[in-house]
Amino acid sequence: MAELTATVGSPRPASQGENINGMTVSTSRGSAEWGKDAIVGTIAELKQLGVNWISIHPYARIGRDGSVSWRRNEGDATTAPTWLRRPIEEAHRQGLKIFIKPHLGYWGNFSWRGEISFHTDAEWQRFFDDYRLWVAAIARFSHDADAFAVGTELDKTVGHEAAWREVIRAVRDEYDGPLTYAANWTDYQRIPFWDALDAIGVQAYFPVLEAGAGDATALPPQEAFDAGWRRIMKRMRAFSERYGKTVVFTELGYNRSARAPYEPWAYEVGGPHAEELQRRCLLAALEALQAEPSVVGAFLWKWFPGDARPRDFEMSSVAMRQVISRYWSDDN
Repeated sequence: MAELTATVGSPRPASQGENINGMTVSTSRGSAEWGKDAIVGTIAELKQLGVNWISIHPYARIGRDGSVSWRRNEGDATTAPTWLRRPIEEAHRQGLKIFIKPHLGYWGNFSWRGEISFHTDAEWQRFFDDYRLWVAAIARFSHDADAFAVGTELDKTVGHEAAWREVIRAVRDEYDGPLTYAANWTDYQRIPFWDALDAIGVQAYFPVLEAGAGDATALPPQEAFDAGWRRIMKRMRAFSERYGKTVVFTELGYNRSARAPYEPWAYEVGGPHAEELQRRCLLAALEALQAEPSVVGAFLWKWFPGDARPRDFEMSSVAMRQVISRYWSDDN
């Protein structure tokens, strides 16, 4: 992607200047949920809000010994599973694009993806051998998708540059669309292989306000949130210019939480002004996205298919729908 806005849909090119108004369609019951009938209405509902891209995140499990295991295809090795094929087909049928962003399920073995690491050379070798096979298989089954991530938040693995370049080559062999890597907001500057990818992907859980500034019980003014996002975008612009690549926020979201402006990654909900803090954070983020051409869009985290509503990072509440529609819907 010389210019993400022009080519992110390759080989189904988007119009010049089109922003990514993306939503991550997550799951409360496992990957099979993406292949159920609820995905049809979910995509239609998101389209009404102005969403023009969706994202899904296929899972594999990671073991402490470096082994990567996943649920094999329901049919033969050349046929995409329904849970992957159907959302791609349905997104395209309704005029949306789709981004496939594989995740490693760390539960029970690591505190989170950024802590995935191994002790021996054999474990590292096993990890990259297994991971490469898995992510290349997902890429093969995703050949009709509009963009693909080679990895997500694997902070402690990125120093193995040669192994990651092998992963990227393996994915390129299976998938001819644009590629990125979803780097954690703390680590995007450490990724040594941006040159091998088409865009810079960032999990954009940047603190917007500084903790301890002002009265903790008072509601900060919207101007403070806007100023925080201007500082973030200044850094994004400089990084984009350094590599000559556009940036896409592969995740962006806020909890309904008093901690949202200070620790956007935190799972806890509630506290003083929780809903209004969530609202002001997202307002500032979407305003900043409109103003900064080096960042071509974002995938909000998250939305469940059908009537299910996530407990944390809920984008389907009335307040969040209003913010999203305000910036993305053609009706505004």
